[in-house]
Formats: sequence, C-alpha cells, structure tokens
Amino acid sequence: MILTRQAIGKAVTEGDIVIDPFDPERLSPNAYDWRLGDRIRICDGALDAARATSYQEIPLGPGGYVLEPGRLYLGVTHERTKSERFAQLINGDRTVGGLGIWVHISAPLGHVGHAIRWTLEIRVAQPVRIYPYMTFGKIVFLDTFGEKVSYQILGSKYTSTGGMDISRLHEELS
Repeated sequence: MILTRQAIGKAVTEGDIVIDPFDPERLSPNAYDWRLGDRIRICDGALDAARATSYQEIPLGPGGYVLEPGRLYLGVTHERTKSERFAQLINGDRTVGGLGIWVHISAPLGHVGHAIRWTLEIRVAQPVRIYPYMTFGKIVFLDTFGEKVSYQILGSKYTSTGGMDISRLHEELS
C-alpha cells in the first residue's frame, strides 16, 4: 500500500520516515517531491561492467548546467531518506519528463533500512538546462508485509555510500 500525504507527514513526525531536509509543502497526495542536489557526475567514453567508471564531477551553480544527449549523468538527491518500516520508490515525474529528462529508471527501489541520498541515472532527449535544488521527481513510501530485515544489516555494497555513486558491478566481476 502506498502512503498518503497525511500518512507520510505522520510517519515523519513519529520518526518512522526520515526525510532530511524535510519541507511539508513538498508533500503531494501520495508522495514527496524530491529535489536534485548540487552536483553531477559526467560519465564519458565506453563503459565497462568489469571496471570502475571514470567520471568528471562538477558543481551545479546558480546558472545551472546544460545536459546533452548521448551522455550518462549521475546526480544525487538533495534529500536523504530513511525508513526502517517502509520501502521507498523514487522516480522522475511529469515535470522533468516534459523537458525530455529521463531520471532514475533502472533502480527505483529503496529497501527497508535504505538510508542514503539517492544516486540518479540521468539521460536527456535534447539539450536541457538543469539547476541545483530544482524539483526532479517523487518518492513514494510503501508498507511492507512479512518480517522486515534492514538493508543496513544485509551489508550491500551500496550501504556506505554518501549518495551519487558509480556502478560497483566491477567489484563482483574482478
């Protein structure tokens, strides 16, 4: 079941959901409107699943940055989310989709215990200027059934990241 605006607000107040920073004005009927962070990584050249991806990291200043088609960009959410009770799903939304921005298509699930700023995979249909802290998508919270096991306890290779991270598949293939 997807939590409603009221249920998300109550869960934040009770500590069952952490959204940092939290702004109650960003609550929509069944989600929270998350924002793009203040930096991106540009992944250039051929990517190889068996090797760490090379990238250039740049800050997003007040004048924004133009994303170009044919490149992979990694971004990070401004907000850090966590819940030991609810699973999370993150997506772009109609607002950025209307600009030809495809965001976070391949990894929308945040497990119970997921507690990081989200790495975002970003592609664009045509050149588009983005800005730090602009609304970039929605996150929904889902009630879970069965015994809950925290993502932190399972020790995934992504539990210690501070957000924006390259693929770590090469660690399995090495």
